[in-house]
Amino acid sequence: MSRTTPRIILLLMIGLLAWGVQASERKLIGFAQDTLGNDWRVAQVRAVEKALAEHSDIDFIYTDAQGETSLQARHIEKLAEQGVDLIITSPRDQDALAPVIEQVYRQGIPVILLSRSINNDSYTSFVTLDNKAIARSAGRYLVDELEGQGHILMLEGVDGASTTQDRAEGFMEVVATYPEIKVTRRTANFLRADAILTVSELLAEGVEFDAIYSQSDSMATGARMALTQAGIDPGSVLIAGIDFISEAQEAIRKGDQDISFTYQTGGAEGARLAIQVLQGKEVPKKVTLDSIAVTRDNVDQVEPIF
Repeated sequence: MSRTTPRIILLLMIGLLAWGVQASERKLIGFAQDTLGNDWRVAQVRAVEKALAEHSDIDFIYTDAQGETSLQARHIEKLAEQGVDLIITSPRDQDALAPVIEQVYRQGIPVILLSRSINNDSYTSFVTLDNKAIARSAGRYLVDELEGQGHILMLEGVDGASTTQDRAEGFMEVVATYPEIKVTRRTANFLRADAILTVSELLAEGVEFDAIYSQSDSMATGARMALTQAGIDPGSVLIAGIDFISEAQEAIRKGDQDISFTYQTGGAEGARLAIQVLQGKEVPKKVTLDSIAVTRDNVDQVEPIF
């Protein structure tokens, strides 16, 4: 062995030790997303990714459950097995996913919920908007415009999702007090394609409605497309949506949609909470973001969420 060999070995050991310390200081955050087949859900992941990119000591991975509750549950379990330091998720089903989220939370892995909750409090923090309040506002708007009578089609989101339930309950709290208002409820899974199919089927059956309450603007877009295909001017039907994406902004400008309510993805806020948790800081159990009602009066003053 040469005289320089011990020094080389010592330097190598120091280098490996330094690398190990550096690696141990890095944190891994995993996002188990419901689906990337929905542009709002994609925007949510991108918002988290963008906010975390400002932190050089954070690695970020995400999964796509393709709208399958069982697959989302498996992804949450796999992220925990993979050794992530924190999990972010937007549960597709508040009941079915509660046990798996509770399990990883009880294992000591912090969990940040974005936009959708579960049926217990086994999570670190929940970023949301007041869905029931937004739905009540949508209900009051349509009832006033209809002068207390008419037929409303409610396009609902994903069955089992807390947002779907809250947006339905809040809306019905208002319209149920008007006996001359009829509500037809159909599930369209927050998707344009499903809304096109649903509305087209109703129109083919000869069902007529005076207004549409769409629990997302993506479904409202699908509804307008179905109306147009059937030779019906979308502007002749009152339409209320939620999210205020660019398509809704353009439709309100043109008079093809009457109102929308901004609904931020909560991605940036969720990322901020995640960083605070990993830094050992206390975070609130629930963070409620603000929503703005957008009509022709202020459509050019409010920025779409994407």
